[in-house]
Amino acid sequence: MTRVFQNVRITLEMIKIEHTLFALPFALLGAILAAQGLPSARQILWISLAMIGARSAAMAFNRIADREYDARNPRTSVRAIPAGLLSVDFVWAFTVLAAILFFIAAAMLNRLTLVLAPIALASVIVYSFTKRWTALSHLVLGWCLAIAPSGAWIAVRGTITTTPLLLSLVVLLWTAGFDVLYACQDYDFDRREGLFSIPVRFGVARALWIARGLHAGAFAALVALYWLTHLGPVALTGVVATGVLLVHQHRLVRANDLSRLNAAFFTTNAFVSVVLFVSFGTAVLLRM
Repeated sequence: MTRVFQNVRITLEMIKIEHTLFALPFALLGAILAAQGLPSARQILWISLAMIGARSAAMAFNRIADREYDARNPRTSVRAIPAGLLSVDFVWAFTVLAAILFFIAAAMLNRLTLVLAPIALASVIVYSFTKRWTALSHLVLGWCLAIAPSGAWIAVRGTITTTPLLLSLVVLLWTAGFDVLYACQDYDFDRREGLFSIPVRFGVARALWIARGLHAGAFAALVALYWLTHLGPVALTGVVATGVLLVHQHRLVRANDLSRLNAAFFTTNAFVSVVLFVSFGTAVLLRM
């Protein structure tokens, strides 16, 4: 039993469970916007468990699918599977259990969330293979995270409208942009292995400009969401702060200097999701 708990701990470290922080605030914001206030405690619980289950299944499966590439990449060779800390069978079992948790949570929300759950899970599974055949894998990842706010809206209302779709567009373009940045550090390895990415296709310097364009699009969609929701000055502070954070993120990274990429990727992105959740969520609650 001790060994099982140790393996679970290593697995959670491997899939970086704490980075659920990137997507969970957007899901909860989608729920708050749908409820025009606080969703029920039951809805918050099952939305959170659905997010944890889906992301855990996606990340664990990604580590299984990429294990041979990870073993050959100096940056990722220390991950649990190539380093021999976890067996593939154990990670498969974890993946299946996480997927079951996701489906149970979807079923506990409403019928439509359960019907759409296979599409969401299929999306995050397919993503793991996209770098093998398309440079647009960054947009596929964006789609996977963009499911969260619209899914949470459906969980609360059982329908879909323009508001959650705009929020999902923000998440899609924001995610794709930071994933392009992140992929720059694997430029040499991906080229050698025949993998596809925007940095491989266009070079690092042009990829940085593409990432800036994606984030400009995300900011434009965020402004449109603000005007659509009429949430006032509190939400506006979140829009402005997000713009500042995105500019700061891109100032940290240069084509000839990727040394601050982790700060740009992890710290800044966590702030973006939390800032938008707090500002827009507070604005909704103040209108109650």
